[in-house]
Amino acid sequence: MSSTRTAATRQFFTDTGIVVPAVTAKQMREVDRIAVEETGPNLYQMMEDAGRALASLAIELLGKNWRGAKVVILAGTGGNGGGGICAARHLANHDLAVSLYLADPAHLTAVTAFQRKIFQSSKGREIDAQGLSTKRVDLVLDALIGYGLKGAPQEGVANIIRRVNGAGFPILSLDVPSGVDATTGQVPGDHVRPRWTMTLALPKTGLLPIRTGELFLADIGIPEGVYRRIGLNYTPPFGAGSWVRLHRV
Repeated sequence: MSSTRTAATRQFFTDTGIVVPAVTAKQMREVDRIAVEETGPNLYQMMEDAGRALASLAIELLGKNWRGAKVVILAGTGGNGGGGICAARHLANHDLAVSLYLADPAHLTAVTAFQRKIFQSSKGREIDAQGLSTKRVDLVLDALIGYGLKGAPQEGVANIIRRVNGAGFPILSLDVPSGVDATTGQVPGDHVRPRWTMTLALPKTGLLPIRTGELFLADIGIPEGVYRRIGLNYTPPFGAGSWVRLHRV
């Protein structure tokens, strides 16, 4: 069986047994389009929900020593990067030692640049590639590339990926580990090797166990009617929280 076929037929479910449908990158783009252009929420709202959920999970994973923990956030130029920047601000607001690396700060999308503007009023600090520490880091948040991957990461981002993988820091990826194809799970070049992944709205068909580590799903406020419009049988899986653990069969 091909890797594409395996990914496409993979099922996900929560601790309480709720089955959660998986989508391809193309389907997720349509979900985002419907939400942004027709029903809401808008990109700013979804990004805020994603960043808050990512920060919440990061604190949970850091455990009892989360206060003052050293966290590095790696952020790209698009929506995935914006979610990472938002998480960086929430973590800084909770008094963690936050360092934010922007892969290409001169080319941020408008909504991502807005998140950067807010972050600049927090206690967090921006760093460049030289500022990426090889000393103790308690957690790295990977928000470099989301489900919109188009071929192998370019060399600047690829170099950062190699550095964080080689350092052995625990990594939590946002939505899809950077460098992994969201639909197939294939890796056309360098890719982040996380211990955990928090995917957004719905799991992606390419989120194979070998790529993601432990998998979580975050609520970003998309109403179930949007999912039904693309033909999905969807049951809200979140219960009282903003994220849930996912399992695969």
